[in-house]
Amino acid sequence: MAKAKTKKPLKPSKVVKPTQGEVEDAVRVMLRWAGEDPTREGLIDTPARVARSYRELFSGYDVDPRAYLERVFEEVGGYDELIVLRNIRVVSFCEHHMLPVTGYAHVGYLPSNRVVGISKLARVVHAFARRFQIQEKLTADIARAIYEILEPRGVGVVIQAEHACMTLRGVNSPEATLSTSHLLGAVRDDPKTREEFLRMTSDHHH
Repeated sequence: MAKAKTKKPLKPSKVVKPTQGEVEDAVRVMLRWAGEDPTREGLIDTPARVARSYRELFSGYDVDPRAYLERVFEEVGGYDELIVLRNIRVVSFCEHHMLPVTGYAHVGYLPSNRVVGISKLARVVHAFARRFQIQEKLTADIARAIYEILEPRGVGVVIQAEHACMTLRGVNSPEATLSTSHLLGAVRDDPKTREEFLRMTSDHHH
């Protein structure tokens, strides 16, 4: 019997990438599929633009989000309260329909003996988000990376996002947002810490 795989590595993907020309040809096929003429003036440069924008939107495949956390450790100087960064913009893509998922992440952790610069927390969110995703996995990936590398006493991640596959397509629910959370350590197990984290992240405004 084949040995069960444990956890997939979070290293950048080793898939052989198509050439720029192949990507542009694929966009032309999509345009024709929609009923368009890819050779008309307004669409001539579209395949190249789409290729460029996809390179940016999926830049998460080229980075290891954990590296951001490993770079900067600072002594906490006795600080042992929750650190929460709210309203980190999330721009991702749903892996089922290749449509945008946009919203906000709130990330918190209870430090043990090290903290990381707050910009690094946002970078970790962006690096994981800029891949094809399901929101539940994205939430868990962010939480686990922080938990495993910073070794805090607890971590909490909440993401609230709108899925274009719901808001634009048949079900047409323009105001629907999906909320997901992943709590680890003391943020999950200690009722007081858990309540404090959820209160700090639910009282948000954009």
